[in-house]
Amino acid sequence: MLVVEDESTVREVVCAYLHRAGLPTHEAADGLVAVRAFPDVRPAVVVLDVMVPGIDGFEVLRRIRAIDPDVPVLMLTARSTEQDRIAGLELGADDYVTKPFSARELVLRVQGLLRRAAGTSPGDPGPSGTVRDGDLVVDRGARRATRAGGELALTSREFDLLVHLMTHPGVVLDRDMLLREVWGWDVGDRSTVTVHVRRLREKVEADPSRPARITTVWGQGYRWDRAQGSADEA
Repeated sequence: MLVVEDESTVREVVCAYLHRAGLPTHEAADGLVAVRAFPDVRPAVVVLDVMVPGIDGFEVLRRIRAIDPDVPVLMLTARSTEQDRIAGLELGADDYVTKPFSARELVLRVQGLLRRAAGTSPGDPGPSGTVRDGDLVVDRGARRATRAGGELALTSREFDLLVHLMTHPGVVLDRDMLLREVWGWDVGDRSTVTVHVRRLREKVEADPSRPARITTVWGQGYRWDRAQGSADEA
């Protein structure tokens, strides 16, 4: 784990709880230090505070994503406005916790990110098998998706959401249901789903402004519409 937090007390508590859970940590109190350390540390999860000196957490996230688009990132923020939370999600954060937070909850969130990265997320319908829809092919075992032969750069959470949608074609899934079945949250911010759906559309739709695969059913949720003549799961 790489814990990026400038408040020493918060950093020590977070690291102590992660250690107790058997998760070794590396620490950084500065954004630039974190980015420089990242290639050597290669953490399984990054716990990243938004307000760190040097460069802020959003810029740290942007630079980390340029190095490794798949590493799960959990953001810590004292900012509770939806706009600030969405900013991190738009840059590719997988999860966030708002200060003040329960250290135990943070550990559970980190463990959830690790499970998803290992392909055992709540919404993952199986460790292997291929799902096809027109030019879109998803290999669940390899956690790899291609469209028209080109590999898609999906975060771990985007991949899980894509698999869940594709394996429930024609079914309207509301945001609370998706939070529960993909994120594993009984309670959460619905804007998290909205942002991830928007990001996913940019990668799987021919025209994201006129989505044909991920359809919005107004007032209800989202539905995956399969292409005509698509093959079934392998």
